[in-house]
Amino acid sequence: MAAVGDEGRGAMRRGGRARPLRDLVLAVGLLGVLAGGAALMVRTARATGSYLPAVLSGLALLLGVGVLLSRRGRIPAVRGRTRVVSGAVDVYGSDGGTEATVPLPDVGGPGFATVPPAVEPPPAASPAVDSGALDHLAVDPDGFEHTVAALCARDGCSPVEVVGGAGDLGADVIATTPDGLRVVLQCKQYAADHRVGSPDLQRFGGTCYAVHEADVAVVVTTSSFTDPALEYAASCGIVCVDGAELEAWTGSAAPAPWAARAEDATRGLRSGTSCET
Repeated sequence: MAAVGDEGRGAMRRGGRARPLRDLVLAVGLLGVLAGGAALMVRTARATGSYLPAVLSGLALLLGVGVLLSRRGRIPAVRGRTRVVSGAVDVYGSDGGTEATVPLPDVGGPGFATVPPAVEPPPAASPAVDSGALDHLAVDPDGFEHTVAALCARDGCSPVEVVGGAGDLGADVIATTPDGLRVVLQCKQYAADHRVGSPDLQRFGGTCYAVHEADVAVVVTTSSFTDPALEYAASCGIVCVDGAELEAWTGSAAPAPWAARAEDATRGLRSGTSCET
């Protein structure tokens, strides 16, 4: 609230000087009422020959005057302006005079309440995944997709979906990381002498971003990649995880592919580079 200006202070000084004059006028008026009432009561008593009505009228008149005086002596209700000065509130009445000064409680600063800092809940722990679910050497190709999904869940992804099958358009597992990244993974369980070639990467590159809307696209294999496949993956920002890297990821010796190379994985379509053949 703004402080009272010079004009407001001048009005209050004028109101303060006028107040004794109003009190004098009121006192003279009350004396006139008393005198007139007394004269009327004497005339009535002489006319009727009885002083009882006059006495009762006099008492009623005195009672009314006493009520007026008692109301005048009370502190009027708070009206008008207020001003905050050095931790207190000056309350000004309707006549401009200061009625009361009310101290403000100490709340840690001028005009502000201290708000305790918000407490953030601890991050949710990653779900426990049985070690047998991560053994990609003991499963068939369909089971391999589930072991990769289990790795994603172990590292905090939720939800994790296995979507591989006929008409999957290259996506075998779709997971959402704790940071909200959408990871699309293609899983290829090949023998050590069967390398993942460029045609495999090209088919996946044509759908991972445009169809599946991946933030991070990953190809995971138990074998390795040809040089043309790695070159194509680098041009599109696809993360390639070979057999050795899969072993390190499974044993927690290496970070998850989206955490280790998320920046590289978003270079492709995010920077305008096309993955089309």
